[in-house]
Amino acid sequence: MKIILTHEVSGLGAAGDVVDVKDGYARNYLVPRGFAIRWTKGGEKDVAQIRRARKIHEIATIEQANEIKAQLEGTKVRLAVRSGDAGRLFGSVTPADIASAIKTAGGPDVDKRRVELGSPIKTLGSHQVSVRLHPEVAAKLGVEVVAA
Repeated sequence: MKIILTHEVSGLGAAGDVVDVKDGYARNYLVPRGFAIRWTKGGEKDVAQIRRARKIHEIATIEQANEIKAQLEGTKVRLAVRSGDAGRLFGSVTPADIASAIKTAGGPDVDKRRVELGSPIKTLGSHQVSVRLHPEVAAKLGVEVVAA
């Protein structure tokens, strides 16, 4: 099935790309979550608009991405959350929580969709998080989760 991506999807493409995927993947995952729309001749006109919006939010060059990477890796991020007695959290830490914690720590403004968690953060302590700034540049960020 041919689809138009509306958001960046790891391993598939960026917003505005027209890709061909399996029918079930598109019907059951990409379209319901708003990551893609079905390709039509009329939808082809939307591609230009999606690409224009992507250019505004996109980090243009590798040099710019490396500058932001240096800022991110120099930022100490502490996130205060509610937890139980054993150190387990009530819920988990989301990419949106991490993006807002980076901003409050004085780091650069990061889109929550660029924050990649290897596995959900459900315990107190220090965790590694990856922030994909550019297709070729990713920053490793240490996040310390403490009890509130």
